[in-house]
Amino acid sequence: MEKRVEHIELKPEMQVDELVDAMGKSGVFSAGRVAKAVEIYCEMLEAGSTIFMGVGGAMVPGGLRRVLTQAINEGLVNVIVTTGANVTHDLIEAFGGYHTRGEALVNDAELRERGISRIFDVYVPQQVFELFEDRIQPMFAEVTKEGAQMSSAELLRRIGSRLDDENSFVKAAAVKGVPVFCPAIADSILGLQAWLYTQEHELNIDCLRDIREVVELANNAKEPGAMLLGGGVAKNFVFQSMLLTPQSFKYAIQITMDRPEHGGLSGATLEEAKSWGKLAPDAKAVMVIGDATVIFPLVMASVLKRRAQKL
Repeated sequence: MEKRVEHIELKPEMQVDELVDAMGKSGVFSAGRVAKAVEIYCEMLEAGSTIFMGVGGAMVPGGLRRVLTQAINEGLVNVIVTTGANVTHDLIEAFGGYHTRGEALVNDAELRERGISRIFDVYVPQQVFELFEDRIQPMFAEVTKEGAQMSSAELLRRIGSRLDDENSFVKAAAVKGVPVFCPAIADSILGLQAWLYTQEHELNIDCLRDIREVVELANNAKEPGAMLLGGGVAKNFVFQSMLLTPQSFKYAIQITMDRPEHGGLSGATLEEAKSWGKLAPDAKAVMVIGDATVIFPLVMASVLKRRAQKL
């Protein structure tokens, strides 16, 4: 029997999970998919899934740093794959730097003269990159005392264990034993700083060791699930981890603004992943088209509420 669309009714005292529940009863368009994402995430947790989270895009400059940290601290994620940029911006804040709110329609040549770099309407002052360099270079010296060759996950574990900022997702991951892979670490300010360090010292971040470590995690994963914010390298590295194992992801959620027609991975449908064997044929999956800085906090807030109610 066909289900009718139940129209959303807002109430002054309505909480996030109540809104998501109402969106689920509507059941259509992105509202219905947000509710489906919450349902799948809760099912992953109930199944004891090993949850791999891909964090692409500018999630930390976009205000999601503490949401990622909460997800780690609450046991909502087991493996993270992210960009060098997200790690860089997390460390900037951990070192005492900051991001500011700006404007999207602005004279960027003037911003350059003022020493400001822009990420849409987020401004990053030049002095925070100077602070980053001042702090990360001696930290490289510290972490290489444990050995100069390592995967990106081992590098970030060592860095995270030396941070004091409780809001840092890199620190939280190190404390909780959640590996954070950064397979494209060279494509970031962190990567540039690592290269500068190697001009006079030894440091070898082994990207092939990353593959070995993530494949081992995938091979041993229980009821594996994927939560993908954006796409790019983070999405592919999560998905390809299953290609050398006898299993596939049984759950998958992706939040993206991209489209599939041009063949790019960021917009590739989750159904397409089944043709590669990355996603199981009977996998429970949903793709939410929208801004992750809006949708991801909604999903996680609702998941936290429902989880608390069952504890």
